Amino acid sequence: MICPHCEHNLLRRERPGNRCSRCGRQYALDPKTNPLRLNDLRVRRVTAALTEEGRIGVVPDQLWYALSRKRLRDGEFASGCLGAAALVGVVATVAALVSEIPQLLLVTAAMLVVGLGVAVARASGAGQGIPPVAREAFPAQVLAPWRQVYGALPSGVLDTRGPAGGPAPGTGAGPVNGVLVCPDPAVVAFLVAAGLPARYGLVPARTPEEARAVPSSGPVLVLHDTDAYGELLVLQVRDALPGRTVVDAGPPLRTVRALPQAVPYRDPARKPGAQQMRLLAGLGTFTPEDLKWLGKGWRFPLVGLPPARLLAVVDRVAGQVTRGVDAELRRAADLGFLTWPDAAGPDRAGGR
Repeated sequence: MICPHCEHNLLRRERPGNRCSRCGRQYALDPKTNPLRLNDLRVRRVTAALTEEGRIGVVPDQLWYALSRKRLRDGEFASGCLGAAALVGVVATVAALVSEIPQLLLVTAAMLVVGLGVAVARASGAGQGIPPVAREAFPAQVLAPWRQVYGALPSGVLDTRGPAGGPAPGTGAGPVNGVLVCPDPAVVAFLVAAGLPARYGLVPARTPEEARAVPSSGPVLVLHDTDAYGELLVLQVRDALPGRTVVDAGPPLRTVRALPQAVPYRDPARKPGAQQMRLLAGLGTFTPEDLKWLGKGWRFPLVGLPPARLLAVVDRVAGQVTRGVDAELRRAADLGFLTWPDAAGPDRAGGR
């Protein structure tokens, strides 16, 4: 590992207790002990790309996803595990056959069984898409050690600590032109920090009930993760606010799935139930493959989108809707706003 302070290449024994034996300074994260295999230099690199060298402030959840992307792609049983297991098994088997020691043959047989198990697990996708560090655990496992060493979050990462479960922040003293429904408080905090809701007079709300309580008859933008619950949220908002223009501003599933740099994840504890799947199938907008994918709990979260891209799309949709659009564009909005492009440039924060 490279020391983030003196840049010496350190062996494991040369950095006891996360302290460099060359310069004597402490660092925050060690790839040998961190579940995401992070080091301080990688965190700085990814943060710089995510914030576009400090031009954009991001929330910790966006950093969590950017740092988790590589492990999400590889899964628990990466190709390195399979290669190492196979190599050790073959070498040990040859040694056992040459030595003709029965005990060694039993050991090598067990090793080959383990290697076969790894191969089967990898082929079946075991562990793939499940974050090694849960989103809720990221502050304690990554950000807390970082704060302890450096006294603050990585440069460009906003401190969103505060009382949870409170009402969504309003637009300030400006006029109320509509509502922005987004159930993810981290995304709301990101957009509010960038000034988007206030710029267009949109009151953030996290649920259909909160949206209904906003004193406005203006349009309602629904920004959601690309998953089963996000797709159903649009229906719930339309049911709760009949007669209102409801714009589905979430990324379309087929568009996002086609992007090579998009990395989904899944949460086995949040798989949709039979009733939710029936509602999704009844929409008639998803292929059987899409429904199977959604039913397994896969999702593309908003915090996984490049922050600059998320800001640009929400800015464009909010501007079009709050300016007052013609009837044809309103009909297009009710079907799902076609502002998420089919292809995108490379995600500068991905895979670093």
